[in-house]
Formats: sequence, structure tokens, C-alpha cells
Amino acid sequence: MTESAASSVDQATDPIPLTEPEGGVPDIVDTPEAFAEVCAAFASGAGAVAADAERASGFRYGQATYLAQFKRAGAGIALIDTAAITDLSPLGEAIGSATWVFHAASQDLPGMRELGLEPARVFDTELAARLLGWPRVGLAAVVERELGFALAKEHSAQDWSTRPLPHDWLVYAALDVEVLLDLHTRLATHLAAADKLVWAQQEFEAVRLAPPPAPREDPWRRTSGSHQVRDARSLAIVRSLWEARDAEARRRDTSPGRVLRDQAIVAAAQAKPGSLDDLLKVREFQSKGTRRRAAQWYTAVEAAMALPEDQLPARRAPQGDGPPQQRVWKDKRPEAFARLGASRARIAALVDRLDIPAENLLQPDALRRACWEYRGGGEPWIREFLAGRGARPWQIDLTAPELAEAFENPTAGTDAAGD
Repeated sequence: MTESAASSVDQATDPIPLTEPEGGVPDIVDTPEAFAEVCAAFASGAGAVAADAERASGFRYGQATYLAQFKRAGAGIALIDTAAITDLSPLGEAIGSATWVFHAASQDLPGMRELGLEPARVFDTELAARLLGWPRVGLAAVVERELGFALAKEHSAQDWSTRPLPHDWLVYAALDVEVLLDLHTRLATHLAAADKLVWAQQEFEAVRLAPPPAPREDPWRRTSGSHQVRDARSLAIVRSLWEARDAEARRRDTSPGRVLRDQAIVAAAQAKPGSLDDLLKVREFQSKGTRRRAAQWYTAVEAAMALPEDQLPARRAPQGDGPPQQRVWKDKRPEAFARLGASRARIAALVDRLDIPAENLLQPDALRRACWEYRGGGEPWIREFLAGRGARPWQIDLTAPELAEAFENPTAGTDAAGD
């Protein structure tokens, strides 16, 4: 998209449908020779690099990238089949220290790293829009607001492991990076005008350097509907079926929900079938595909039913190392309850003044922990605590003085501390 094309839509009343990249849709890169040409083109290009990735969430096991898209001035757009080209590190070397422009970088960076790519610098257009206080921050909404184009998003949830990829899917993928470089320029200007560019740079660097998330404790407890399961034996069935399903999904490289639905796991746990025939009487196990593997699922149920009492899961999930649920604060630690109410009132005032979402100003978990764990020390303690929880310098500079005031005078805003 040329600068003149972008500026020409600024005055348009209705967004203009964006149907194809300015230079057309390139052939997909799926051979070493074609990839080498891309690397050479991007090495000779200039400026920032737009980047995006497509996965097969809901179809495949895990979050592997199946198509990676890039654009750079002087190099054009590259659509790389990452099922065929699995090591993209030569492209990273070609790009060097240039800024990588993503929309929602935290979603794409893990997959980029698996492909051997480690951006030196990042600009996140979604995060930029959040810091600017925009109410809608999806890519289509940001493109419409800032560039005046209507960007179709109907292919975002497709099975990107499909081969060959349909042409209209490739158009969609190419358009995602087509718009990012223009957004980068404009959003950087807006951030600077709002005196938020330094904040954004710290946020972008935090996203770039963020470690992989720690594995969830008891991930089976996230089974949809498992809150309806009340007793420990039934929870053991949920756990056993979840683990059996996860192993099968991994083996077949298929989304777990396509192997066995959460509703079937919960229904079996509630029924506690004593035999395979009993399991087959459960409505959720009567479809053709589920019946075919019912013996496999009953083996998992049987194993759970045979567990001794001392090996059954706890009825409640482990609390973790954080503070207890807020409903007990008022009775258990009334001073912490008061601090939380006063702090939330002050943070809310900052949010209104700065026009920024509260969760981007300070993570709610960090605020709750600070209020619970505070034993004195004033602003120096608060600054050290927030830094230890990963808060960025700009966040600490803005919120630590407010929290110190709230901690010293916690009677204001007590009623705001409810769940």
C-alpha cells in the first residue's frame, strides 16, 4: 500500500474493502531455492519488517506455525510454508537488527522462535492501540480506524495445515502484513504525540523478552463444565479421561476437542459407569466416532474408579502462592482489604487521566499481591515489589506514588475492594 493510497482514504466516510495487496499475492515459498531468494531480497530491503503467523488452533495439537508472512520495503511480501521450510534462521540473519512489526506479538513470537527467529526489536500495533486508549484493538478495527480500509477476517480460524492452501487464504495472509508497516508509522507518531512512546518501547521489549509460560498445574481442571463435578471420584475420572485424550491427541496431532469433547468427559464423570455398556448408555458417547473408541475411554474410566482414596484429586484446585480469594480479605486481613479498595480508586483515577486500560497500567495480580503482602516500607518497598513482579519502569513511576498514598491512607475507597 502506498503512502498516497493510505492518505487518500483518510477522508472516506465508509471503509474501502481491501481485497488484494498492492503488488499482488506472491507464490508460496516452499523450496530451499525460493527461500534463499527471499533471504537475499530481505537482506537488501530497508526499514522495519512486518511479520505474522498462521496456526491451526482447533485442528492440530499444539500451536505450531504453518505459514509465516513477512513484508519489507524493497523486498515485497513473502509467504513461507513452514511445514516445508522449518528453519527460518537465515531470514533472521538477513533482517539483522531491524524492527519487527506484529499485531499481538505475544501470540506469534513463540512460533517464530520455534522456527529459529529471534527479533532484535519489536513493535506491536495491538499493544500500541491499547496504550493509546482505543476501544477496539483487533487488527481489522485498527486498520479501519487508522487507514480507512475494511480488512476481511473470515479466514482467521481456518486449518492452516491444509495443503495446498487455497488462494483466498493466501490473499488474507498477505493482507495482514500488507497493512502493518503503514500502521507502524502512524501508531508510532500517535504514541509520540501522546507522550507514550517510551512506555510503548518498554512494553514491546517486555513482550520480546517474555519467557515461555510455565506449565499449568493440573491442566485437566480447565475441562469445560468440570465445575459441575462435585466429588473426588468423579474428578478422578475427569483427570484420567483428560490425560488419555491428551495422549491420543498428541499421537494423532489433532486438537484434543476433536478427539473427545469436554462435554463427554464431564458426562462420564457424572455417570461413573461401571462397565463399557454403561458408558455407551451415556448420551455423549453414542455418536459414531465416540462409540468407535469407547473401549479406550472406558479403560481410563476404569483406572480412575480403581484408584485408592488417598490417590484421588482434591476437590478444590491448589491455591498457589498468591493471596486468598478476596471474599475472605475483609475478615482475615481488614487492613489489606482497605488498602486494595483505596489503591483501586487511585488506579482508576490514573486510568481515566492517562486514557489507558487498567491492566496495561498495572497487572491486577501485582496490585492484589502488593496490597496483601505489604508490611511497611512505603514507596521504596512498593517500587521493589512491583519490579520483582515484572512491572516496567514507566508503570512503577506512575503507580508507586499512588499506591504509597493509598497504603498510608487506606480508608478511602474501601468499598471498591469487592470481587
